[in-house]
Amino acid sequence: MIKFPASDTADKDGFLAWSLEISPDYLIAAYREGIFPWPVDDESVLWFSPPERAILFFDKVSVHKRTQRSFRHRKFSLRINHCFDEIIRNCSEVPRKNQPGTWITPKLKQAYSEFHRMGYAMSFEAWTPDGRLAGGMYGVKIGRYFSGESMFHFEPDASKFALLSAVEYLKGEGVTWLDAQVASPLLLEMGAVNLPREEFLEMLKESLK
Repeated sequence: MIKFPASDTADKDGFLAWSLEISPDYLIAAYREGIFPWPVDDESVLWFSPPERAILFFDKVSVHKRTQRSFRHRKFSLRINHCFDEIIRNCSEVPRKNQPGTWITPKLKQAYSEFHRMGYAMSFEAWTPDGRLAGGMYGVKIGRYFSGESMFHFEPDASKFALLSAVEYLKGEGVTWLDAQVASPLLLEMGAVNLPREEFLEMLKESLK
């Protein structure tokens, strides 16, 4: 059994532990303790439990009217777990503004693909009416806890559609909030808030019951 140090032993940036290995055993142990991986190269994996956690409460989600109009115009459809490996590959390869590289290393992709086959990692995918993959996201679901990991898009607003569709699906699974780990401008625009680690860990404990 993998055992991580206590979260309150993390440094001021949230760094908690280091490993060469990442596997489903590491992932399930980490997520149950509110810890997530952040590889720094093809070999080293850093594990974090930051002092603040970005949380998106589903009853507080805000969607801009422009985004709603875009959805109606583009007519995306949702698929879940249709092509998980392609989703995580695109998350690692599609360029992002102001982000020169990726933290999704080959080692991490392999671990999350295995995690998906075990039923813990999920993909939410936006497809165009003519059958093209427009964007998507992947995350981890354990009990009533969901952690959003990464998103990408080929077409405008496709990743937003995937995220908001994930929210609606997860509501039906009894999930009431999403762990965004570190807030992005998009998530803050949608209503995400930063909570102290102690409060987040209490919410996590309740969601895992």
